Amino acid sequence: MCIGAGPAGLYFAISAKIRDAGHDITVIERDPPGATYGWGVVYWDDLLDMLYSNDRESAQRIRAESSLWQEQSIALRTDEASYLTGYGYSVNRAPLLEVLASRATELGVRIEYERAAEDLSEFSDADLIVVADGANSRVRQRYSEQFGTIVDQGRNPYIWLGTDKVFEMFTFDFEETPHGWVWFHAYPSSAGVSTFIVECQEATWRGLGFDRLSDGEGVRLLERIFARMLNGGSLISESRGKAASWQRFTQVYNQTWRHDNVVLIGDAAHTTHFTIGSGTRLAMADAMMLAQMLIGHEDTAGALKTFDEQGHAALRVAQAAARTSMAWFESIDHYTDRSALEFGYALAARHGRQPPWQYQRHMITQNRVVRRGLRLANSCRRVYRARRRGESWR
Repeated sequence: MCIGAGPAGLYFAISAKIRDAGHDITVIERDPPGATYGWGVVYWDDLLDMLYSNDRESAQRIRAESSLWQEQSIALRTDEASYLTGYGYSVNRAPLLEVLASRATELGVRIEYERAAEDLSEFSDADLIVVADGANSRVRQRYSEQFGTIVDQGRNPYIWLGTDKVFEMFTFDFEETPHGWVWFHAYPSSAGVSTFIVECQEATWRGLGFDRLSDGEGVRLLERIFARMLNGGSLISESRGKAASWQRFTQVYNQTWRHDNVVLIGDAAHTTHFTIGSGTRLAMADAMMLAQMLIGHEDTAGALKTFDEQGHAALRVAQAAARTSMAWFESIDHYTDRSALEFGYALAARHGRQPPWQYQRHMITQNRVVRRGLRLANSCRRVYRARRRGESWR
């Protein structure tokens, strides 16, 4: 039994089925089919490598639905920008979940939508209950003492929007208002649409009136603040019929991910701040690891113990980076008195101490000719990795 039809829950069902087709797996989901909210998520080659080695069929479909972006652009107050080398991928949540649900169904997984799980006693006949119902997991809340759950929230409000302005790069823009700084990061997520995540400090959010404005008024104000970067484009609030709302990031930590025959995975078990772009990768990695542990152990209890120990250990670096990244953006005023080039370096180096040569490297890579060479090198690297995993690269 799996509770939650997000990336973690569906990919666990897929991963368990391809390892043992005899597994009888049911995934239940509170919402109706397709009722995912939000826009795109980002990932990198490391996730594609894992997906292709685990289940080539779903990996190919996910890659086909994904967009490629190259370089990161960081603008501060003016048209001047600094650049970070590299590339990544993004995919809209809706087609991602459609791919995973379709693949799970093909493998014989039952998916029951619009069914809530309030009490685990109704699943007493299940050998294993996988809880994958997100950061606000109701099941985890009900058994918070058993899991040793600690939940708190980040200080900065943020809102997850879309836009018809297509950003070819992963783009940061920081704009100063009379009430403080407001910024977004955006990236392409489907044909003609980009994901557009806006963040600011609490005092700025209240000073600009976002706590009082209607959804439409708030979006129009953001369009005015970011008019230079949107260049005539519009922001989109509604996703699948639901307007976006301001939130504060929910940090989830559990001392243990297991209790009896119940195990937490994905955001129900742990969260990492969205500014490091690892949530989906970690959720799907959990799913693969748990499925492998179950097939590699004679008893479920031993599999869950090993998954809990190794999963916590594997997550420490990502969680530390996420906490550091969140704290950097919550203290943005410490860095905005710099030039765009120096600010871009501070953003890139926000995860910790850097050797002196790293700053010199950053300055060299701002040269247009050097950037062109790095893009070519990254393209060659991307093609090599795509061919190595058997991908029809593009």
